[in-house]
Amino acid sequence: MADRAATPHAQPPDATTPGQGVDDHWFDLDRTIAFSDAVIAVAITLLVVTLDVPNVSNQDLGNALEDLEPTIIAFVASFRAAKRVERVLVTARDVRVTHETPTSSRVVWESPTAFTRVAVEKDEERTVGVNLMLSGREIPVAIALSPRERGEFAEALQNAIWEARRERS
Repeated sequence: MADRAATPHAQPPDATTPGQGVDDHWFDLDRTIAFSDAVIAVAITLLVVTLDVPNVSNQDLGNALEDLEPTIIAFVASFRAAKRVERVLVTARDVRVTHETPTSSRVVWESPTAFTRVAVEKDEERTVGVNLMLSGREIPVAIALSPRERGEFAEALQNAIWEARRERS
């Protein structure tokens, strides 16, 4: 069976999953959703950030730009954060979490699938945290998702691990 990456919109094990050749549009929908989320985030940021043109002389322009510096830094930081991706890959052999940017990819977690556990933290009906656990180590995943998406992600991740364990035995 093909490797499966757990995503917030993953299907249960018996449903069509990406990489099996039946429904390759599944990835296109995720990319479209991610792109539209990024466009909306930038649009909201531009609506919130006010960039007024200061009425200053050329001599005072440096001081006026210094006043805008925190706003510009916040905008650049939020734009960079939108480019970061967390990828969780579940195979029969291991569970791997990578943090990716357009220029780099770094593995931040790797553990044997057979021993990896998913801990779900709930506050009443909302999923407030999802952690991967192994032998006293743990790492939070899906932090950027909403509580509803985090809950769906936790379920998809548990299903992917269960399916990978079943495939191995």
